[in-house]
Amino acid sequence: MATVEILKPGQFVHENKTWLRLLEFFKQENTVLKNRLAEVLDHKNNKEFLALAEHFQNLFIIKDEFIDELRHDVNGQVQALSNKERMTLDQKIIKKQEKLRNELEYLEKDFSKLKNDFNRYLSTHL
Repeated sequence: MATVEILKPGQFVHENKTWLRLLEFFKQENTVLKNRLAEVLDHKNNKEFLALAEHFQNLFIIKDEFIDELRHDVNGQVQALSNKERMTLDQKIIKKQEKLRNELEYLEKDFSKLKNDFNRYLSTHL
């Protein structure tokens, strides 16, 4: 059986491609949440509900911006790695990868909390 050499740059590229798919999922999921908010607003419009709906809308917009920034950064990392397949990685690329990994982990946790808070809010106010 032949030995397959898996290099760290190749792992980083794979990780970045996974992140891009994850970011696309979050972008789509955020759109679903914004659409749900719009549906609910068509039927419920008291002042208290509108204030909290605006709060969630602002959070969804901020999340979209964060996702877009992360996508830009991940694409930049993919570009930086494109010529590094068989070379050693410099510390700048390694540190950037660790930073992106931490930001994606934060996004996953924070987005899940936002989605749960929003659904809990709708469940108690509808």
